[in-house]
Amino acid sequence: MALTQLDQHAALIIIDLQKGIVSLPLAHSARDIVTKSDTLAKVCRQKNISVVIVNVTGFAKGRNDMGEHSPPPADWANLVPELTVESQDKLISKQTWGAFTNTDLDQYLKQNNITQLFICGIATSMGVESTARFASELGYNVVLITDVMSDMNENSHDNSIKNIFPKLGETVKYEEFLTLLNH
Repeated sequence: MALTQLDQHAALIIIDLQKGIVSLPLAHSARDIVTKSDTLAKVCRQKNISVVIVNVTGFAKGRNDMGEHSPPPADWANLVPELTVESQDKLISKQTWGAFTNTDLDQYLKQNNITQLFICGIATSMGVESTARFASELGYNVVLITDVMSDMNENSHDNSIKNIFPKLGETVKYEEFLTLLNH
């Protein structure tokens, strides 16, 4: 599907492009995801579209079948150096899959009258999907840039893109999105 329109106030949200996540075995090239995300951020800044960069610094509380989490390496949450961060970017550190839970993301977006969110990053079925679900529930116009994301599992990635994302918002490819931004 193609993006129907660009809202007057929008933000690009880049999910979890950090050392500990991009080093995981992914279904798609992490380097490609990082490079495309960095380009999107640069174009968005030029178009006065807010850029929000999210990293995860811990784990949600509560039991799960994966057992207890070991402390991650010291630089696990550091953003990859290939992702340019500018002073006007909003940085969000989260403890759960989604970028809205226990952060000031919603408050920041509302203070800036942002109605539309462009989302990309890693992992498709976790951080990206959780953020998109909350964004949709909060009433934002969600746009998922489907070839600027990846997952540890190809089936999980495909399920999110084919079955979940069309229910949460609009889906678009990288080149289509750049073309829309540059018109």
